[in-house]
Parts: sequence; structure tokens; C-alpha cells
Amino acid sequence: MKSDSFLVLCVISMLLAPALLGTFANAATPSPSNARVFFITPQDGEVVPQTFTVKFGLEGMRLAKAGEKVANSGHHHLLINIDSLVDFSLPLPATNNILHFGGGQTETQLTLPKGKHSLQLLFGDYLHIPHVKPIISHKITIIVR
Repeated sequence: MKSDSFLVLCVISMLLAPALLGTFANAATPSPSNARVFFITPQDGEVVPQTFTVKFGLEGMRLAKAGEKVANSGHHHLLINIDSLVDFSLPLPATNNILHFGGGQTETQLTLPKGKHSLQLLFGDYLHIPHVKPIISHKITIIVR
């Protein structure tokens, strides 16, 4: 009996998965051509203490909290030491290297171990999905002392 229920759940999951993935693909949010994100602080090559402030800059878009569908808006995601970019058609995962600022925050206190680190900003829509024509900053490198 239990194995039959499990089999039914597996079949239903297999049938629903393409529909759910299609929902994410159809939810793609366009970005204005003049939209950009950038770091106010720190700057590329800057030497910072282990705990430091990161300030996010935004032009051509509005900030909105995650879950709030507002035209030409979204929220920041901070990519830390990410060498290859994620799949832009899916919601960004929340990890130690991909920080979400779904409350509309424009800065954060960050603590990193000593050494060389890369930082990059990626703007996401209300579903944490990067916009069509992703709004992504230049990658900067910082040195933590």
C-alpha cells in the first residue's frame, strides 16, 4: 500500500515538474535598457577589514520586496566568490555565496575570512529570477586583511 502511494506521488511529481519549470520560464521579467547595478562601496581592489559595509547602487529600476510584483523593479543579490554564473531562467538559490536582499535592502555588513574575494551584484525580480537582459554588475575583487 505504501509503495503504491509512493509510486503515485512520483508519477504526479514527474507530470508537474515541466509545468512548474515552464511557469518560471514564462515569469521572466524584462529589464529597461538603462538599468544597472553597481557597488558604491567597496571599490575594486580595495583592502577591507574582516567585517565591512557593502553598499549597493541602482539606476533605471526601483527596489521592491521579494514577492511584490511591481513593474521595472526587483531586489539585490550579492554573489560572493562565484566563478560561474547560475541559470538565469530559475530563481537564484540562497546559499552562503548567493545572498538575498528581498527586503529591498541597499547595504549590508559582510564578514569574510582574510584573503582575496570577488563580489558581484545581480538584480532579481519578485521571484528571485534575474531579469531578461540580466542586470548584473562588474565583478570586483577585494582583499580582506
